[in-house]
Amino acid sequence: MKELVCYCKNVSKTEIETAISEGAKTLKDIQKATGACTGNQCKELNPNKRCCSVEILVMLNSSGNGEPKHCSCCA
Repeated sequence: MKELVCYCKNVSKTEIETAISEGAKTLKDIQKATGACTGNQCKELNPNKRCCSVEILVMLNSSGNGEPKHCSCCA
């Protein structure tokens, strides 16, 4: 079973890690590469009731890349 990060678009942690390893440096890059953080239902579908952008930004920062913005679903 894959570990989901984005529940509204069904995007796994592995898919996001792959996008980062292939050059994604910003949340927008991740959105383009995977579709993650382009819906607006993660707060409802995520068992933790939060937007996936938080976890994606943590993953980007852990990789040495980062962007201090949230996606539109967090606004």
